[in-house]
Amino acid sequence: MPIRFYWPPKKFRLSLYLWIMETRILEELKKEISLRLAQESIPRIRQCLSALEEDEIWERANSNSNSVGNLVLHLCGNVKQYLISSIGGAPDIRNRDAEFSLDSKVNRGQLIENLDELEKEILEVIPNIRLDELIRKRMVQGFEMNGIQIIIHVIEHFSYHTGQIAFYVKQVKDTDLKFYGDLDLNKKNQRDI
Repeated sequence: MPIRFYWPPKKFRLSLYLWIMETRILEELKKEISLRLAQESIPRIRQCLSALEEDEIWERANSNSNSVGNLVLHLCGNVKQYLISSIGGAPDIRNRDAEFSLDSKVNRGQLIENLDELEKEILEVIPNIRLDELIRKRMVQGFEMNGIQIIIHVIEHFSYHTGQIAFYVKQVKDTDLKFYGDLDLNKKNQRDI
């Protein structure tokens, strides 16, 4: 007797395919958040802090600019409000004004500890992000946002200020931070790997 294969109805196959794709996309997004924040930006800021003298960390070029120290406090506050609180469910305890205060000066060690704690919190929240959180709307810092908007904001905002910090260090120390080590950044794209 020949073996018969049962194919589920087309509607079921399509639903299964969509579920698999949604799951894969969500997992890739989680990996990208971890890469951009915990594996790239936070280590780069630590490296920059280590390159600066204590007084350079809190130096401001003028009254309209921020010090590296203030930017680190600001990034920690922003990520905790947007990602850790809004998506992760922690209480929103941010005091944004304190992030930019001249009285907020803490030493390099404390700033690095703040980044270490932030990294730990990020890596605790990321695995628990659910697909429904990406489309759920909520108010964050007075803005109506869904989870996708929040994640894009956090990565873009963090990268933006990381670049400012790196620029300052390069300007003050006249040094190449070698963020990409010995990678050949002139390689051409490959469509499939």
